[in-house]
Amino acid sequence: MRLGAAFGVVSDLRLGFVGGLWPTIIAIWHAPSLLFQPLEISRTFMSHVWDLYGDSADEAGRAVKKGLITPHAYGVVLDLGAGHGHTINYLDHSRVTKYVAVEPNVHMHAKLRRTASAAGYNEDAGTLLIIPCGAENISAILSYLPAPHPPVDTLISVLTLCSVPSPQSTISSLVTEVLKPGGQMLFYEHVLSEREDVVWWQRFWTPLWGIVFDGCRLDRPSHRWIEDVGGWVQGEGGIWGKEGETGERLFWHRVGRLVKV
Repeated sequence: MRLGAAFGVVSDLRLGFVGGLWPTIIAIWHAPSLLFQPLEISRTFMSHVWDLYGDSADEAGRAVKKGLITPHAYGVVLDLGAGHGHTINYLDHSRVTKYVAVEPNVHMHAKLRRTASAAGYNEDAGTLLIIPCGAENISAILSYLPAPHPPVDTLISVLTLCSVPSPQSTISSLVTEVLKPGGQMLFYEHVLSEREDVVWWQRFWTPLWGIVFDGCRLDRPSHRWIEDVGGWVQGEGGIWGKEGETGERLFWHRVGRLVKV
């Protein structure tokens, strides 16, 4: 792997660290008790980092999401790690009856709510539900959703599984307990490369990258873990790559649509 490609993350790390650090220091200055709340500090930091990166990350995957989400998402849609709600802009309102956003970082909820409202989804009408927990907290997610279970028609994960705790068991539980039979999982994730030289650099950068970007890992084969859950309809959907993307990338993406039996 060329050194230029291998060290391309340095500018992102610098921007993320600097962009998130100063607002977080100001937040601690105004509320010194944050010093005893490391999780709250982390979420404050990441909310400011995502203010810098959210729109550009969305733009980089716009073509993929238009082809994946817009024609396929339907019914009750559950969006893992919803962030500022960029996924909402790809939903066909005539086919999606309810948007459920799983987002543990409450500092992102205000912008998420505004994005949803602009697209016609709101809590008063029952078409928007924001769940303030992580994707790994299956029991909490189900407690917010009405019976019968499983309740979700479309499960969406966009650049989220890279930072979910216990990803394999979380993915399995989401598919088994949250997704309806006949429902679908749509995903767009950066994953472990198939090239050994790229994998070396992904594993080299992951510890530092995870500190700045809220536990995000560059070296997870999330697409394989989703496929390995099993119980998918054969011959419908599949897993593919991002058009025009070369193998010499630290952020190597896989896209997928899988339908539950």
